Amino acid sequence: MKHGKKVNHLSRKTAHRKAMLSNMSCSLIEHKRINTTVAKAKALKQFVEPLITKSKEDTTHNRRLVFSKLRSKEAVTELFRDVASKVADRPGGYTRIIKLGNRLGDNADMAMIELVDYNEVYKLDASSKKSTTRRSRRSKSSSKSAPVVENNTNEEE
Repeated sequence: MKHGKKVNHLSRKTAHRKAMLSNMSCSLIEHKRINTTVAKAKALKQFVEPLITKSKEDTTHNRRLVFSKLRSKEAVTELFRDVASKVADRPGGYTRIIKLGNRLGDNADMAMIELVDYNEVYKLDASSKKSTTRRSRRSKSSSKSAPVVENNTNEEE
């Protein structure tokens, strides 16, 4: 039976898995996005999101809790200074996983995991999509009336 076994062990012993997730979290905080396999990205998401939530409240206790998981002063400093200010108003979902296809060497499913608030491309796309739908609705109503006026003027001349 598989009751209460939610953790993906990633074919590693406990110490190796914790060290790997800690290192990947530090890299994610430092570089804002990393490429890895889909399974590791999902495990990393479960590992790093509670740490980001803790960073929103800058207390000594929270810093010590996060440091015990990350084991990197630079990453903890960056997390509490820069990342926490960006995600202050976000209630959750701080990371995004984008699938990239398969790796050439071993055909492993690859993915890019990134911090949501640091990707400017998606912010621009979302605003342009909203504006285009609004414009298209307005332009349809105005375009129906505009050609009629132009056709009437052309017919009179």
